[in-house]
Amino acid sequence: MSSPMRAKPILQTVEPRRIPASQPRLSPASLRIESLPVESQALLQGQRTVTISHNGEIDRLQETRLGKRILTK
Repeated sequence: MSSPMRAKPILQTVEPRRIPASQPRLSPASLRIESLPVESQALLQGQRTVTISHNGEIDRLQETRLGKRILTK
């Protein structure tokens, strides 16, 4: 019996967008750093379910037979 494959962690570095000094100062609520999307298949890596650790809690991302995604906290 073969051992199950472990998913390799995916690390992504996103550079914050710089605002030129010539532009007016914005409130912190309006300063949002946009990130690049991560393909769900990159997270699932051929599996139907992946466990995600977030802020000390465990979440589960699952793909249904119809291709829908379910995130369970």
